[in-house]
Amino acid sequence: MLSYVLLRAEQQTAEDITSETFPIAWRRLERVPEPPLPWLIGVARNLLRTQRRSRLRGQSLVERLAELAPADDVAEQVAERQAALNALADLSERDAEAVLLASWYGLSPAEAAKVAGCPARTFNVRLHRARRRLADALDLTRLTFQEQS
Repeated sequence: MLSYVLLRAEQQTAEDITSETFPIAWRRLERVPEPPLPWLIGVARNLLRTQRRSRLRGQSLVERLAELAPADDVAEQVAERQAALNALADLSERDAEAVLLASWYGLSPAEAAKVAGCPARTFNVRLHRARRRLADALDLTRLTFQEQS
């Protein structure tokens, strides 16, 4: 849970959102489906949206993920990672979420669709298009980098 929210918020905000998620789950224990992870991520996502609407603050996804990069990376690995982070950050929020839910968290399309609040088929189309946009952005970045070298 915390790792999902950390991709979208600062450390303190992520901890606050995570700590708010579990009491909600406890109060609604009878309604929590199996497996619970997609439902819990959906609750955290809604709490985060509510908090963002009220405060409108936080770092960008790229900055947060860049902070997670190991300091001993060689220059090429750092450049590739930064290109991937930039490409991910350039996606719409909906596309980035689809890629993260499926690839980072390993949720099935049905589970990810529940988190995203859409039918599984819609999510599959969204994920396919998001992956294509991400791949196109990465290809363009590589071509630009090769031309500069």
